[in-house]
This record gives sequence, C-alpha cells and structure tokens, in this order.
Amino acid sequence: MYQQVFRRTEKKYLLTPDDFKNLLELVEPYLNKDKYFKGTNCSIYFDDQNNYLAMHSLEKPLYKEKVRVRSYGVPTLDDMVFIEIKKKYKGVGSKRRIPVKLEDFYQYLKTGKLETSSPQIKRELDYCFKFYHLEPRLFLAYDRISYCGKDNPAFRVTFDQNIRSRETDLFLEHGDKGELYFDDDTIVMEVKALGSYPLWFVHALSKLKIYPASFSKYGRVMTKLTNQEKDYV
Repeated sequence: MYQQVFRRTEKKYLLTPDDFKNLLELVEPYLNKDKYFKGTNCSIYFDDQNNYLAMHSLEKPLYKEKVRVRSYGVPTLDDMVFIEIKKKYKGVGSKRRIPVKLEDFYQYLKTGKLETSSPQIKRELDYCFKFYHLEPRLFLAYDRISYCGKDNPAFRVTFDQNIRSRETDLFLEHGDKGELYFDDDTIVMEVKALGSYPLWFVHALSKLKIYPASFSKYGRVMTKLTNQEKDYV
C-alpha cells in the first residue's frame, strides 16, 4: 500500500562535493539507508503557458503549490507512477498523491476520468488543472541517495545530483536525458522532518557551517531556461 498523504517541514541546502563527503562522515552513523536508497526520480511538471506556478514559487509566498507526475526510474506504460499535488504554507509542506499506471494517467489528461480509491485527492487534482489551465511544461530528473533516521524514520535526508531537464519530449517513458542545471557538481540536500532536527544533525551542520538555501528545483530550472530564451531572442 502506497502512502498518499505527507505532511512535514522541508529545508534545502546546496552542498559542494566536499561538504557532502564531510557531512556524511559525521551523520551516517545515525542514519539508515532508505528502502529506495539509490535511484533516479523523474517528473513532469504542469503549469500554465506563463509558468505561473514556477515563478510564484520563487517569490517566497506564504502559500504555494505545484502539480507533477513522478516516477522512480524510467517507467513503461504499465508501471506505477504518482500524480502529486505539493503545497507549502508558512514553511510546512504537504504532499497528496494518487498512484496510477502511466497509461491511465495519459488517459486522465485526455478525458479527465480516473479510477482511484482517493476521490478527494482526485477532486483537488481536477480543480488545479481547471483553475490554473495546466499543461505539461517541463521534464526534470535527478539521481537521489536517501537516508532516514535510525531512531526516527520520519526524519529523512536526501541528496540529489545531476539535476537535468528538457522542455520537449515530455513523456516519462522516453528516458531521463536532459540538460544539466549546475555547471559544477553541486548537490542539493533536502531535510524532511515532523519537528525539530536531532541534535547530532544540528551539530554536524554547525561544525561544517552548512546553512539552508532557498531552492526550488522546478522554479530555478524554469527560470534559467526562460532567461536563456530571452537572451537568445
């Protein structure tokens, strides 16, 4: 059974390869490898023609949301994917998702019909597509390493590398190729917690002088692509 509702605070940190190595040496004794320890996350993000959701997310509003379909690895049409609505209000994030076969998701985009055991999430999804006039806008993928706390599995730390995207060929089953966002080897660390961080983690961040950074993958990637288009024109 797939978890369909998540609620937690999320903070992001931008790490150099040395930061990553040094931090992992300090905190790995307190962490377990996640069930899906290593893998590639692939997503198609939906937005209007002006990329409102992407641009709005960068303005640090009290409330923001995004809609995407996500797969773990490159799926076939018969594989399970997740239609997700991510929301954040005053720094607290929530995610609601529906597991569905990829081919059924494409049918939903055409007809609006979807058989699911989560009718409430389906209604929220329908509303978002109608209210924002959503259409597929960006493919985004990255290679992730995932850990959870030994004493508190709800405490999760993930490290994302090789963030890449494409604006065309917006089909998950067509592979995870894309243009790299970072010119260097920057790693995006995400820390997800239900409450305060464990002291051992706080001490490690303090010792290495690692601080939170405002970074929305979808927002930043779309902004970079949009600016490139403007420069070209």
